Amino acid sequence: MKETLEKIHASALEDIAKIQSTADIEDVKNTYLSRKSELNNIKKNLKDMSNDDKRIVGSLSNQITKDIEEKLNEKFQYFYKKELDEKLERERIDVTLPGSYTPFGKVHPLTQTVDEIVEIFQGMGFSLVHNENSPEVETEYFNFDMLNIPQDHPARDMQDTFYTKVAPNVILRSQTSGAQIHEMLSSKPPIRVIAPGRVYRCESVSARKNNLFHQIEGLLVDKDITFADLKGTMNEFLRLYFGSARPTRFRSSFFPFTEPSAEIDVQCIMCEGKGCRVCSGTGWLEILGAGMVDPNVLRNVGIDPEVYSGFAFGMGVERLAMLKWGIDDIRLFFNNDVRFLNQF
Repeated sequence: MKETLEKIHASALEDIAKIQSTADIEDVKNTYLSRKSELNNIKKNLKDMSNDDKRIVGSLSNQITKDIEEKLNEKFQYFYKKELDEKLERERIDVTLPGSYTPFGKVHPLTQTVDEIVEIFQGMGFSLVHNENSPEVETEYFNFDMLNIPQDHPARDMQDTFYTKVAPNVILRSQTSGAQIHEMLSSKPPIRVIAPGRVYRCESVSARKNNLFHQIEGLLVDKDITFADLKGTMNEFLRLYFGSARPTRFRSSFFPFTEPSAEIDVQCIMCEGKGCRVCSGTGWLEILGAGMVDPNVLRNVGIDPEVYSGFAFGMGVERLAMLKWGIDDIRLFFNNDVRFLNQF
């Protein structure tokens, strides 16, 4: 048994001498000092030996175990320090070097446009509607019925409106006008709010149109509100947003939820009124529709049209941004081209 222990000791010292890393140390330790090792099996069999053999084998096996542990620990200290030094050298940072540039994200031009428009109207006393009063998934009741839009109106057709499979009357809103209904049902006059948000229409995508775009809805309801108040508010907004040099015009129009109604155009910034593909050769771009709130709409929400009146307006954010920055294709806003976005 003594010869066996001496052979184990010699083999262990030979393997320890070959160690090249801390990982090798663990392998040698498992080979000679684990519970399944030959050295440990000899210790477990001491109970079957004579008293004289127990003293000799037990003492020798303990010495060998201690010697292996000490030499492994020496190797560990050496290679641990060496590997740590190498790791620190690889990860060394020269704090005197200039830092590398980390690009920052930018606010999307459509978000910039919405923020600017909201700031202008807030300066005129308008408040933002609460999120629950401006849902993107809407019902026909709020998107059409309460806005005085009849059942046979073309806007209800599948070619214009995205219907969902949730229920027959649940749609992706085709306009932000439903927000004014929610607001009038939850508030009492005087009401002065704006509601920005995404809208969806089943339209062919072109330089001027997209099937997803953004609108900002505005509503003012109070006593003695007239069309002059509407025109004054719109002219002040256009002056603050475009500057007084940009020509605008009011055109008589029709919307089921306003009467009388008007569309407001701004001279095309791309062609300066001469006509181009962006303005379809007219020299003008429609930017918003507006009008006095129809008495039927006020009755639908429980507001007496004999006491209160008001006006509403809705504008396309993309159109306003295109005019402001001279962008000739609405699709650029949605392509996520960094070269385009970096300009803003």
